[in-house]
Amino acid sequence: MQVFDAKHIKNVVLLGSSKSGKTTLAETMLFEAGLINRRGKVEDKNTVSDYHEIEHERENSVYATLMHTEWRNYKINIIDTPGLDDFMGEVIAPVRVADTVIFLINAQHGVEVGTELQWDYVDKFNKPTLFAINQMDHPKADFEGTLDSIKDRFGSSATLMQYPVNAGEGFNGIIDLLKMKMYKFSPEGGKPEKLPIPDEEKEKANQLHNELVEKAAENDEALMELYFEKGELNEDEMRQGLKIGMRNHDVFPIFILSALNNMGSGRMMGFIDNVAPSTVDTKPEQAEDDSEVTHKTDGPPILFIFKTQYEPNLGKMTFFKVISGSVKAGDELFNHQTGTSERLNQLFIVDGHKRNTVEQLMTGDIGVTLKLKDTQTNHTLRSSKTKVGLKPIVFPEPRIRAAIVAQSKGDEEKMSEVLHKLNEEDQTVIVQYSPELKQLIMSCQGELHMNIIKWVLEKNYKLHIEFEKPRIPYRETIQKQSESSYRHKKQSGGAGQFGEVFLRIEPYYEGMPDPEDLNVRGREEVELEWGGKLVFYNCIVGGAIDARFIPSILKGIMEKMQEGPLTGSYVRDVRVMVYDGKMHPVDSNDISFKIAGAQAFRQAFVNASPKLLEPINELEVLVPEELMGEVMTDLQTRRSVIQGMDSKGRYQVIRAKTPLAELDRYTTSLRSITQGKANFSTRFAEYSAVPGEIQKQLMDEYSTAAEA
Repeated sequence: MQVFDAKHIKNVVLLGSSKSGKTTLAETMLFEAGLINRRGKVEDKNTVSDYHEIEHERENSVYATLMHTEWRNYKINIIDTPGLDDFMGEVIAPVRVADTVIFLINAQHGVEVGTELQWDYVDKFNKPTLFAINQMDHPKADFEGTLDSIKDRFGSSATLMQYPVNAGEGFNGIIDLLKMKMYKFSPEGGKPEKLPIPDEEKEKANQLHNELVEKAAENDEALMELYFEKGELNEDEMRQGLKIGMRNHDVFPIFILSALNNMGSGRMMGFIDNVAPSTVDTKPEQAEDDSEVTHKTDGPPILFIFKTQYEPNLGKMTFFKVISGSVKAGDELFNHQTGTSERLNQLFIVDGHKRNTVEQLMTGDIGVTLKLKDTQTNHTLRSSKTKVGLKPIVFPEPRIRAAIVAQSKGDEEKMSEVLHKLNEEDQTVIVQYSPELKQLIMSCQGELHMNIIKWVLEKNYKLHIEFEKPRIPYRETIQKQSESSYRHKKQSGGAGQFGEVFLRIEPYYEGMPDPEDLNVRGREEVELEWGGKLVFYNCIVGGAIDARFIPSILKGIMEKMQEGPLTGSYVRDVRVMVYDGKMHPVDSNDISFKIAGAQAFRQAFVNASPKLLEPINELEVLVPEELMGEVMTDLQTRRSVIQGMDSKGRYQVIRAKTPLAELDRYTTSLRSITQGKANFSTRFAEYSAVPGEIQKQLMDEYSTAAEA
């Protein structure tokens, strides 16, 4: 198989909302280049990209799929991605390694909420971007409305390269503003006729062409001077200006397509070859220490791992991009994160589920190797001649959580192993056992995401599981000062146990002055694992309790703080002053003072007006303006406190603080009330007091469960 040099390798990722036509476009691009001789269809379950059983069942992409094609002496690596935000992890990683992002915009709907969410990551990575308005042949296609939505959201950087002739059901032509030609297609699509621009379109085409020339010129001073001198730029000069603009994230070319009927894809592929940047044209990568890693074709090999996948009968597949240098089959590289060496026994390029063996991959290329032991997504493989580690991808925070339970107790160990694999494949899936909640908690991006995971466990691994409602990690604290004492006395044969402790507890806040009415002899500040603090004072005078027993008192208090009296939740933000007590010269020991300290703390806590705290999350909802009312009403029923609102293109962003307890299944509710046109993100913000009636309800439930 031909080895392409770095300048002739282009990596594109297809993004867009669900049903925008990404998989169909990928199929058409492969067909145009002759890689396949017949185009598959999503509904026929025979596309190169969507080859997993779950994708056939759903008729939607679930996983990012790597393919390649060769077009006019260029190699184009294509990554097709899911359009649903539940699978955002399968979007972000391909964006990281792409040289150019192709956003497919459905001509019926314009810029959708899924596009908005994906754009945040494209913009963060500063990736060269082009837009393709697809489904221009649909009866409800609205070119002007779609173009306006792109311009409204992305401003003057969105640059028209083409416009349609006969948009809608009779769509059959494209006016190309770079080449100033009309491409006319037969009803079957494919290779078009190249015709002069019709007289009735010349005025419009000339005006838009001049705008394109100005846009190309403004990206480079030399081109601008040339433009002022000649009043025009030729095609090559325009390409140069557009390439600079794309590389600097200042120009977003807009193309016209019907991927289904193979109209316009060949012209866009030619633009990718001639104008879109290759890896060596793009900005340097960022290392962990924020230094720059340049794409040196003659440098030491550096590989970035962006995807891990397990395939039946094949095992672990590791997807990587060659950031610098080249790599050959048999090379041994070092894992920067683990310090171990890995041998790349085989190298492949893949087209969906098909693998083609290659001997070498150059800078900028994307490939696959098998059965690496210690290498995971986000790791860097490098030569011993360099010490660089690339900055990892930051995946989004989970938006939904559930307790996961194996139906058969004997499956628990296997389930744990499989869930670890799923986390390797998709780092937006997080599974942790919570000792506090006594549940195995799985967090992911949405209910659909969760259902796909259940499908995979049952179909691929024969594991039957159930999802249960996760418990809420409440916290307990106090609102006033309280004092208490406890005497622990136990006498049996031989030595007995004796310890008496007098203590005071108070609510703690940052910057609180030390107590003035007690003789402070020692102070210990404990950062609690579950958040908040315990501040412990030794205020013993006159040797009432020997200093060697003070750590035991603290240990007893700490143990009691792990199971508060209200609901058994962790206790936080309390300060304790031990100021008196008694001991026995023979019977006093560590266990006696540990018990006395724990019981004295418990009694004081109950009398200190205890209150329950609940986790509050920051919530951002992206919603069309016309649906804001329904979303706001729903948030109010969830005890949300609205923090503010902003506009983002055609969408509104609602910011609120909402109790975690009220966010259970919020993805489903939001999708229902907005017909899937809204989205949200969430992250932990703080702990706040639970309303009194809810606190009483939770205490009653805990008491009933404890008695049972």
